[in-house]
Amino acid sequence: MNVLKDKPTNSRQSIAQAFRIAAGSQAAVASASTSPASQTPLATMVRTMVDPDAESQQRPLSMKLIRRLWGLMDPYARKRQLLVVLVLARAAQIPLLAWAIGATINGPITSGGPIGSIALAALGVLALGAAQQLTLVYRQLLALQLGESVIHDLRSRLFEHLQTMPMSYYANTKTGRIISRISSDCDAVRVGVQDVMFVTLVQAGQMVGAAAFMGYYDLPLLLVILAFSPVVWMIGRLMRTRLSVSYRRVQESFSRVTSTIAESVSVIRVTQVMAREQVNAQLFHDLTVDHAQYNMASTRQSGLLMPLLELTGQIALALVLMVGAYRAFLDGDAMPIGNLIQFWFLAGLFFSPIQALGNQYDQALTAMAGAERVFQFLDQTPQWTDLPDAKPLTEPVAGRIEFRNVSFGYTKNQRVLDDISFVASPGQTIALVGETGSGKSTLASLVARFYLPDAGELLIDHQDIRGVTGESLSHAVSVVPQQNFLFTGTVRDNILAGRVGASDDVALDALDALGCRRLVADLPQGLDTPTGARGAGVSLGQRQLICFARALVMNPRILILDEATSAVDTLTELRIQRALNRLLTGRTSLVIAHRLSTIQSADQILVLSQGRIVECGRHDELIQKNAAYASLHRKFIAH
Repeated sequence: MNVLKDKPTNSRQSIAQAFRIAAGSQAAVASASTSPASQTPLATMVRTMVDPDAESQQRPLSMKLIRRLWGLMDPYARKRQLLVVLVLARAAQIPLLAWAIGATINGPITSGGPIGSIALAALGVLALGAAQQLTLVYRQLLALQLGESVIHDLRSRLFEHLQTMPMSYYANTKTGRIISRISSDCDAVRVGVQDVMFVTLVQAGQMVGAAAFMGYYDLPLLLVILAFSPVVWMIGRLMRTRLSVSYRRVQESFSRVTSTIAESVSVIRVTQVMAREQVNAQLFHDLTVDHAQYNMASTRQSGLLMPLLELTGQIALALVLMVGAYRAFLDGDAMPIGNLIQFWFLAGLFFSPIQALGNQYDQALTAMAGAERVFQFLDQTPQWTDLPDAKPLTEPVAGRIEFRNVSFGYTKNQRVLDDISFVASPGQTIALVGETGSGKSTLASLVARFYLPDAGELLIDHQDIRGVTGESLSHAVSVVPQQNFLFTGTVRDNILAGRVGASDDVALDALDALGCRRLVADLPQGLDTPTGARGAGVSLGQRQLICFARALVMNPRILILDEATSAVDTLTELRIQRALNRLLTGRTSLVIAHRLSTIQSADQILVLSQGRIVECGRHDELIQKNAAYASLHRKFIAH
């Protein structure tokens, strides 16, 4: 009677697309592999890395999580209510159909009634079965639609939440972890919503309905069956802890695998240059073996639970036969034989959901683990957001920048900037120089409000940056970062990324202003040239020029150039230098460069050392002082 079973819909289990081997971690693994400790498998080494997800101690089955999952369906309350009605109808129809079959056997068939009454009873059973199947079709359809709607909204919320997280979050979180939240963890939530939640209600309702019918026919015999309920509960309770631990380990090991994939792809050039393909392949092999072992362990635990539950049901059915036969034949016809047949059908319905509920319990643990991770991420509030009383920068933006005793550190125990104070007047070009790690890029990041100062004040046009709206700041400040990034698309798409919908003339004017209009002629398809993933379709120098043009199209009042000419050859640098000087006129600019020749015309040069400003002045003045800047300049000339 497989028609009596409510089967869950097929869920699409997305495999997260990520893989993690950063160049730094590669070097660490390489050095470890040559040490005496290298006898430890690579997968074991990765497991010992800091994993914020592994620290979660929430119970896999939690009413709090279940309530939050239920709340995800609030925007679709009408569809959810209709689905609940179908679930209740389905739960009632299954035992009712079994009762109808038993009643037909116990009634007209047993009594030898006329063929007409038997045919009428059979048609009634057929009609009830058809209604049951129709209910099943619409129940599954609504569950699928509801699950897809919920997962669409949830992924959108996750992505929107990602946009609000500060740079510190991305600096401390592995790329694979982020991908896993939106892919595999969301898919686990989908299974919980469209399968586990409603299929479980159907199965539980089927058991309750069957028990009600059995109690109507013979209450003492029902008590025999219910006596096994504590046994089933104890078996589930004993296995729950083991399954919870097993599924948590599977999720965490899978996250490690996807993290390794993400970063291996992102640093494939470094991998091939260092000839580390075999080392990385061994690392991935160890991680997949590790994951397979956790999967096998969880499967063994689950495989033990199902036979125990089924064996309990079979023992109960055997007792039903023995006790029922005694009451039907030896106890003065206390139970008519027809009732025993109906009771047998209903008892089968009572125990048949046990296996399905066991499978649903397995999926529920996975769904709870995914929901736990997703909600933990959504509950992470950004370190800062626009204040309730935040105001936009006063128009027109002049571009005055002032640091007042600003200090900042990425961690509480180590300051990167210490007591920084200076003023950049509107239209000035401020050059930041110093050894690697002196705090140049960090200082510029504060102006873009990638981070907030730990102490002191940072003001733009006399407005504290903490009280400025992020939207107005993004229009006023443009950044050309050290690592030039191009979106997948065309050259046109990338140049006009900050002004969607602008015409080609805007892009061409920006290239003209840079003095590199010939870039369009050099490209095989002009502005329609595909850039590929991360700009793979253009050369390094062309990528740099496109990033310049993209920044200029936004027409910011404050321009930050972080190692802006580091990827440009000397000939190209000379070609755009005069254009850059013209374009920087009238804009407040922070220029970070190791090529000191690019900043000699700056209005003010700030020399940083260990997070402090040690010198300040123009190029000629600092050369005459013969101090820190002069030393850097001599090193530059020597090279």
